[in-house]
Amino acid sequence: MLDVNCFAVLEQSVVFGQRFAKRGRGGIVLMASLLGWQGVSGAAHYAATKAYVQSLAEGLHRELGPLNVDVLVSAPGPVNSGFAGRADMRMGNADTPATVAKASLQALGRKTTVIPGALGKFLSYSLLALPRFLRVRILTAVMGSMTRHRTAYSSL
Repeated sequence: MLDVNCFAVLEQSVVFGQRFAKRGRGGIVLMASLLGWQGVSGAAHYAATKAYVQSLAEGLHRELGPLNVDVLVSAPGPVNSGFAGRADMRMGNADTPATVAKASLQALGRKTTVIPGALGKFLSYSLLALPRFLRVRILTAVMGSMTRHRTAYSSL
């Protein structure tokens, strides 16, 4: 997970960031997650890798912007992408990949971060005013509802 969500994202960002900067234009969309905004029990490592992606994109947005390269981080909530099956999770309400892609491409060049989909917006905005420790507890409960059938510490 660390290789795919962090090292590969960094490597591709460097390669394409340099290529686009040399060309004088381009756009990069990095995929983070709402879980990357706080630690989440049962998905601690995943959340940490997505926090890295969020931070990387925010920094690259500022670094590459003056070179006419747009960088956007897309932070969706649950998405029906096949990830749930691979991760042995059970998701009910989830956005479609098309919804996430459309919202992300529409935000490219206009924002630093986009939260695509209705569920992602609901989760993030309803938790926004809460202290971090409560957001951690609530999202841990949400993730717990998706992974209750698994054994403890299976995400490590």
